[in-house]
Amino acid sequence: MSARTVIAEDQYLLRDGLTHLLTAHGFDVVAAVATGPELHAALLEHRPDISIVDVRMPPTNTDEGLQVALAVRREIPALPILVLSQHVEQLYARELLADGTGAIGYLLKDRVFNADQFIDAVRRVADGGTVMDPEVIAKLVAGNSTDPLASLTPREREVLGLMAEGCSNAAIASRLFFSEGAVAKHTANIFAKLGISASDDTNRRVLAVLTYLGS
Repeated sequence: MSARTVIAEDQYLLRDGLTHLLTAHGFDVVAAVATGPELHAALLEHRPDISIVDVRMPPTNTDEGLQVALAVRREIPALPILVLSQHVEQLYARELLADGTGAIGYLLKDRVFNADQFIDAVRRVADGGTVMDPEVIAKLVAGNSTDPLASLTPREREVLGLMAEGCSNAAIASRLFFSEGAVAKHTANIFAKLGISASDDTNRRVLAVLTYLGS
């Protein structure tokens, strides 16, 4: 069954282009809207498998799309949202990540270089994953004057560094020469000390790595 998709983009040519691209890759575009209120209604009506949302939309042309996405995710937790924007809205992007449920993406339009890259990101978010452009991550962690890692032990910092390299618990255990159980204990301590509340382990690892990259 094809993923039911909502597109929210105020520029007609881009909205139409996204519709054709997604349809060609097997997605079922159930709504393609141009304003914030239309997006709100479409998300509540269709509860789509994935939504591609621009940040700046009418009527305010400020952060309407992102505000609607956040509001609807409060009503429908973990509703998959991929933000596609020219700008990084730091406050709202942090809030999207902080709810800890995954199924979130934030890509910058001028850094999407080909269709395969974009479609892969859409599918990963639809499957409950998290996709963040490196430039978005850099903006989110910029200006943090305190060290959030100060409470970690040297071993916990080492484990978190390997997590940032993409290592699984098994790979970390192999690199550091101790058991997977010990790695699990260290990662649990890392999440607790960084104030990352319980959710799926994949998303907690993403949030921990974001903190590490910004330290």
